[in-house]
Amino acid sequence: MKKLQNVLLSVIPKVSAVPLILAFSFNMAVYGGARMIAGDWHHYNIESFLDRMIPFVPMSAVIYLGCYLFWIVNYILIARQEKREVCQFFAADFLSRAVCFVIYLLFPTTNTRPVVEPDGFWNQVMLLIYEVDAADNLFPSIHCLVSWFCYIGVRGNAKIPAWYQNVSCLLALLVCVSTVTTKQHVLVDVFGGVLLAQICLWIGKKPLVWGFYEKVLDKINGRIFRKEA
Repeated sequence: MKKLQNVLLSVIPKVSAVPLILAFSFNMAVYGGARMIAGDWHHYNIESFLDRMIPFVPMSAVIYLGCYLFWIVNYILIARQEKREVCQFFAADFLSRAVCFVIYLLFPTTNTRPVVEPDGFWNQVMLLIYEVDAADNLFPSIHCLVSWFCYIGVRGNAKIPAWYQNVSCLLALLVCVSTVTTKQHVLVDVFGGVLLAQICLWIGKKPLVWGFYEKVLDKINGRIFRKEA
């Protein structure tokens, strides 16, 4: 057990665990909470003619689902950065979900999903996705938001190889594409998610914003480590 703990601490430093836990918890609360509150409200369909021209590609579900591994790896990499960068990023991450929650309540959206025949493996996968994930909480796309965060969170970091930064950019773009080829989102959702990530990270780098997050983080970590001591 001690060896496992040491391995985990070598991957995720103690001070970085709280930002990761808070980010995951708040994301789930926003997504699930908005659905619970606004699930039965009128939802607006903001599909465009361009969206109707995009083909439905069931196999792209492998990217749509596989991105969770991409998120885990990059969020851990980001959490291992210097404290200032960690606070800036996770302050931006928190702010982005707060904005998403407000939008999901004020302007709930939906889209038109294709009729999928239960033939073939990937069609079955898409049917399962449609079953467990209702067509709501679409604008902005959290899939695109988080994926773009995964890229801009490592972009320009001298400690992360340039090749991996480029791979992160490619993966983020592929996830954005997969959201529309699986018909889980429309183009406006994609651009909304990417733009929101950029704006929130810009705001998160403001000293007043990341400084406040740092104070909250220090208080939480202080209580946790005091108890451990």
